[in-house]
Amino acid sequence: MTSRVAIVTGSARGIGAGVAKRLADDGHDVAVIDLDESACADTVAAVKATGRRAIAIGADVSDEAAVEAAVARTAEELGAPTILVNNAGVLRDNLLFKMSLSDWQTVMNVHLGGAFLMSRATQRFMTEANFGRIVNLSSTSALGNRGQANYSAAKAGLQGFTKTLAIELGRFGVTVNAVAPGFVVTAMTQATAERIGVPFEQFERAVIGNIPVGRAGQPEDIANAVSFFADERSGFVSGQVLYVAGGPTN
Repeated sequence: MTSRVAIVTGSARGIGAGVAKRLADDGHDVAVIDLDESACADTVAAVKATGRRAIAIGADVSDEAAVEAAVARTAEELGAPTILVNNAGVLRDNLLFKMSLSDWQTVMNVHLGGAFLMSRATQRFMTEANFGRIVNLSSTSALGNRGQANYSAAKAGLQGFTKTLAIELGRFGVTVNAVAPGFVVTAMTQATAERIGVPFEQFERAVIGNIPVGRAGQPEDIANAVSFFADERSGFVSGQVLYVAGGPTN
């Protein structure tokens, strides 16, 4: 495959780190973007260990100026980015009557606003190249999840955003798809266990009991799905939402 430049947001750890490493294995250079640039060091090292180039960029994806600067730096140091994985996310879980306006807006601004800003900033490189791959990270929570009105709404919104961009950008050789993970072992799922006051091991066992394949997901499982959508051979697949959840969903 042609070596390309990829941007993966929220890739200092967890799913984002797994995606960055997989894209490097696929032969791409990677801009590792997260809120704290120093936290990206391990992911950058893992990418470089494959023989690919990588840079760490600290940026708040909900900040327009920060996004523009991050994309410009990527283009200058690695080349025109034609693969974008919108993975950055935060949790501000609570029941509706306890949820503050700040909790609502923070989740919307990072998940939805970040995907919008990053996609807008990178699409010009993709349309100029007549090739692009945008992969948005949704979630099974888009189908509804107690205590996550903000997160569920944002993840459902990403699915509509995905389908609309697929329509708008398809004629420029750009595909846009979404991956919706189920239960994946990350710091974020550990935070969910903490929120409901359950030890993570107990929480994990309870969730696995409802997963047909009988195990929790790992970041590599999600990275495999992203890799498929980012592949140049997947050019006839666009506007899709793939649930990666260990069983039938929706």
